Amino acid sequence: MGLWGFNSGDSFACNPNAYKRLHIRGQIVSLVGAVVFCLCGLTSPAHATTAKHHGAGHAHKSRTKAASHISAQSGSLAFDERYSAIVIDASTGQTFHIHDADGLRFPASLTKMMTLYLTFEALAEGKLSFATQIPVSANASEQSPTKLGLRPGQTLTVRDAVMGLITKSANDAACALAEAMAGSEARFAEQMTRKARQLGMSQTIYRNASGLPDLEQHTTARDQSTLALHLQRDFPDQYPLFSTQEFRFRGAVHPNHNHLLKMYEGVDGLKTGFINASGFNLAASAKRNGHRIIGVVFGGPTSHTRDLRMMQLLDHGFARLEGRDQSLIAIREIHNGKAVHVAASTTTTEEGDTADDAPAPRAKTPAPKVIQPQQVAAIPTAVSNGPWGIQVGAFRSKASADQQIGLVRKTVPVLSNVKAVVMPDRPQKPRSHKARLIGLSESDATAACRALTSRSMPCFTLAPGSAKEG
Repeated sequence: MGLWGFNSGDSFACNPNAYKRLHIRGQIVSLVGAVVFCLCGLTSPAHATTAKHHGAGHAHKSRTKAASHISAQSGSLAFDERYSAIVIDASTGQTFHIHDADGLRFPASLTKMMTLYLTFEALAEGKLSFATQIPVSANASEQSPTKLGLRPGQTLTVRDAVMGLITKSANDAACALAEAMAGSEARFAEQMTRKARQLGMSQTIYRNASGLPDLEQHTTARDQSTLALHLQRDFPDQYPLFSTQEFRFRGAVHPNHNHLLKMYEGVDGLKTGFINASGFNLAASAKRNGHRIIGVVFGGPTSHTRDLRMMQLLDHGFARLEGRDQSLIAIREIHNGKAVHVAASTTTTEEGDTADDAPAPRAKTPAPKVIQPQQVAAIPTAVSNGPWGIQVGAFRSKASADQQIGLVRKTVPVLSNVKAVVMPDRPQKPRSHKARLIGLSESDATAACRALTSRSMPCFTLAPGSAKEG
């Protein structure tokens, strides 16, 4: 069964929307007969009554008990095959829960976590300040909702753009930041992917700064937990911004889409996301009694169900840390063709968490063709000697070429034992340095390049004669 496959047998309400256009490699490709993913509606459980408690010391226990009671009323939460999750101890890396954590998923607005990472990095390096005014282009203003409603020719501060991403999940602000830092969103997406490799996110490819639909943009739950961990560790001064409850901008108040900031004690970030193809996603971090847990959930049929699942997972993680044996409520997977709808023309999929909890019933639809992210090629586990090689980039400095070789070897560990050379284009004052790995068989060189290019890393094979040193 494919990543987005469904079997028949269950009946539930759907609220289909469609991709009318998808951005692929910087071009907009119109899709006729677009595949549309609809969200499975779940009836919200009745509100639980929080148990009475005495003393401030019992507050978090009562609140957790209330959250558990809500989850228990829901019983076995219903998800489809988009579900993917991981929960880890931020200090030790211990895994408390894992479900298809390395399966490819569309990141939706979790993409903005990387946009924010690069923004915080630019702030730390002095390339930007929070007071820097960034321009709003026509391209940025035309991004699909959710957005701040920026208009071409306006400017906004970096701080306002950052807060727009964290709370409103504003796509126009994300695009404006990308253009300000890299000149274009496409170039910024390349920087995002390179940074992902440096952080150890080997399965993530970015194509835009917002997370709006793109078939080639994908990630995994494990990669997103890695990014969440780096945001906390690398930018301790900026990370508290993720706990902002609301953002006031030009007369409007934008509440944070992360409902767990109010629903679950200890949660202080990070980010929500939604497009039809991904379902409702959430990366969350919670700290209690000196312990921090990071959780990532993909594929919620509603934001409510996603939030309940995250609370279950966090409860389970903290119970494990405290030495308590708390069973994790199992999910009930739904496999049904009615969860997908095929339409010839509808509006472009929007991104947001605000109005999608109660999908309206729709008529039955035929079983569709399934859409899924572009799969990454397998990483070779062994190589043999031969006269072939690969070139993994050309750089202005030898140091940059050496760094790229290091990233390549980290991505494809078996290449660590292959000879690397950096070749200047000319003996005196070279303009570029070619990063190469040589001494491979033809099939191994081809397989290595396939693995690297599918992860947005440059590579081409070198035939015998050109695959040599000097």
